[in-house]
Amino acid sequence: TLSQRPTFVLLGMAAMETTEAPMLIEHQHKSLTYTPYETRWVPCSARFVCAGITPKAKGILQIYELKGGQMSVADERQKASGIKCGTFGASSFSSRAMATGDYAGGLAIYDLERLDEASYSVTKAHKSIVNAIDGIGGLGIGGGAPELVTGSRDGCVRVWDPRVAEAVVSLEPVDGQPVRDCWTVAFGNSVGDERCVAAGYDNGDVKLFDLRTNAMRWETNANNGVTNVQFDRPDVDMNKLVVTTLESKFRVFDMRTQHADDGFAHVAEKAHKATVWLARHLPQNRDLWMTGGGNGGFNLYTYHYPKKRTATHKDNTPTGVPGSVELLNSRVISTQPIVSFDWSPDREGLACLACLDQTLRVYICTKLDKY
Repeated sequence: TLSQRPTFVLLGMAAMETTEAPMLIEHQHKSLTYTPYETRWVPCSARFVCAGITPKAKGILQIYELKGGQMSVADERQKASGIKCGTFGASSFSSRAMATGDYAGGLAIYDLERLDEASYSVTKAHKSIVNAIDGIGGLGIGGGAPELVTGSRDGCVRVWDPRVAEAVVSLEPVDGQPVRDCWTVAFGNSVGDERCVAAGYDNGDVKLFDLRTNAMRWETNANNGVTNVQFDRPDVDMNKLVVTTLESKFRVFDMRTQHADDGFAHVAEKAHKATVWLARHLPQNRDLWMTGGGNGGFNLYTYHYPKKRTATHKDNTPTGVPGSVELLNSRVISTQPIVSFDWSPDREGLACLACLDQTLRVYICTKLDKY
């Protein structure tokens, strides 16, 4: 009863009073007739886009609107190929156009007011499915021109300027080497003239490309297929990079100090007892993030920095010091993996997500301002 003393629950490494932990509250729930792969909030609005693939292998884009405590479809279109990924990262506030990657290897940008035809389209951006896409330079986020980056099963990572039809940078497998499936890409370090791309592959490789110098800056291997990479903020000097993988593990790299031999320091954490499919940082606080798991659950974490972020290596050069990770709350909501999750950039704690059980949900996470 409410008159009883508050109970405590063990969360991560520390005991936290349940009344103080962030609450994860389901606001809306809807069953779909297709398999969803992407959910994205429309900037500066109470709308979001859900995209995926129908049973007949067609693509589908649905725009949902939250109004009067209800969720309803405001617009819907089918496309020739299933849609795997999408982003508003390269869009302006005025156009609010969503870039998508599809099962046929196509790249397209859709104005949400005119969904019938793409305002920009590259039919064969890749030879195979576009697994991941990210954008930068739009919405006032990051220095430099708006750009998109795509990663594909063909092993290529390509950077696109939406004003031209050809890729401005193409990072391709070395001739004679096995082609590794690129599962995830993300922009980061977009400050002034600087900009980089992180990419994760099915064999566990994580690569960091410097777009200003057009060179590989760093690479490592996470021992399992890399399902998602995300910088805590793409528009600041590199701070942290979360890398999620198969076999229920994720890593948080401290990107401030790179050692010549040891690279970037990191902390590893077990999660979900299943594949960790994604990590999404809260836009209003880069030290909070949500992971989505193959067990149908999501976990909310916070990062604690060490007292000193650098130390002296045995070779007398600086090396990074990793912090620690604390689990704030978790909840299992489905029997199938959570494959998409997006925080609202305008309302702290509001999120939309999709699961492979063909459900779409809107959640509210409370008390995030305490961290």
